[in-house]
Amino acid sequence: MDARTNQSDDASHAIAAACAEAMWAEDQASRGLGIVIERVSPGEAVLSMTIRPDMTNGHGICHGGFIFTLADSAFAFACNTYDQRTVAQHCAVTFLQPSRRGDRLTAHAVERNRSGRSGIYDVTVRDGKGDVVAEFRGHSRTIAGTLLGSDT
Repeated sequence: MDARTNQSDDASHAIAAACAEAMWAEDQASRGLGIVIERVSPGEAVLSMTIRPDMTNGHGICHGGFIFTLADSAFAFACNTYDQRTVAQHCAVTFLQPSRRGDRLTAHAVERNRSGRSGIYDVTVRDGKGDVVAEFRGHSRTIAGTLLGSDT
């Protein structure tokens, strides 16, 4: 690799980190659930959350909506790493096994394709033992505006 490649990678990572910081400042939902940003890079994000007692359902396991929300938040941070406002167009989740109160879940979002205004991202949610709890696929759509600069 030459110096220009390293500078480009550094700049891309800096933009991704700044975008995450800007989004995090306004993301009351994720913060309110105790979600933590572990790592963000261009087209990728890792977020985690501990299942609290108020996140369990009538079966005594984590309500699927909270698992979906963790995955959706990871998806959002991954697809908003290019300083273009991007929202979900379509999402689907498959729950593979239950998680319980006290479990620490980690959602790893990875960009699979980004072309024009559309993107596809896969998110794997794992428990603290590394077992897969859910698989999520999100389709993104870029909208008007930026995260770091002027929206005009």
